[in-house]
Amino acid sequence: MNDLNRKAFGGLFRMALFLSVLVFLPAWTVFYWQGWICLALFLACATGITLYLIQNDPKLLERRMSAGASAEKEASQKIIQAFAAMAFVAMFVASALDHRFAWSVVPTYLVIAGDTLIVLGFIFIFFVFKANSFTSGIIEITPEQKVISTGPYGLVRHPMYLGALVMLLGIPLALDSWWGELTLVPMTMVILWRLMDEEIFLAENLPGYAEYRQKVRYRLVPFAW
Repeated sequence: MNDLNRKAFGGLFRMALFLSVLVFLPAWTVFYWQGWICLALFLACATGITLYLIQNDPKLLERRMSAGASAEKEASQKIIQAFAAMAFVAMFVASALDHRFAWSVVPTYLVIAGDTLIVLGFIFIFFVFKANSFTSGIIEITPEQKVISTGPYGLVRHPMYLGALVMLLGIPLALDSWWGELTLVPMTMVILWRLMDEEIFLAENLPGYAEYRQKVRYRLVPFAW
C-alpha cells in the first residue's frame, strides 16, 4: 500500500470516529438505529468512492485529500471552509440532540427517505468525479486543467454542490430529526457563498470558463438558478 492509499484509508478511519462522536455522544446512547444506518451508508459511500479513485484516478484522490480551511489558498475560501465545517458539525449534533430529547419525531418511512437521499447525493457526486478529474478539494487551477462540459456539467456548472445539498438534506431525516433540517439553511448559504466566489476565480483564471458560463446557464439547480 502506497502513502496516498494509507493517507486515504487513514482519513476514512478518522472520519468514521469523528462522525460517530458527533452522532452518539449528543444522543447519549448507542441504541440509536437511525444513527447506525445513517453512518453506515455515509461511510460505505465514501469508502466506495475512495476505492474507485484508488483504482481509476489516483491524481483526483490526491487532489481530494487536500481540503479544508487550512489547505485553501484564497483567504475568502479559508473563511468559507471554516463556516462550512461548523455548519456540518452542527447538522449532526443538532439532529442527535433532537433524537435524544424527542423534540421532533420523524416517521420511519421518512428516515428511510433521508437515507436514500444520502445515497443519491453520493451517487451524483460519483458521476461528477467520473466526468471531471480536476475537482480538487480546494479552489485552485492546475496547469493541465480544462473546462469540463459533459455529464452532470452539461446540466449545471457546479454539480458537486448539488449532489452535496441532496446528501445534506437527507442527513437530519436519516437521524430522526426535523429540527436538524434548520442547519441546512446556514450550510446552503455557505455553499452558495463558496460557489459564487469560485465562479469569479474560475472566470478569471481558467481559459474557456467564460464561454462555458454562456453555454450552461444554470449554476446549481437545472431550469431554476
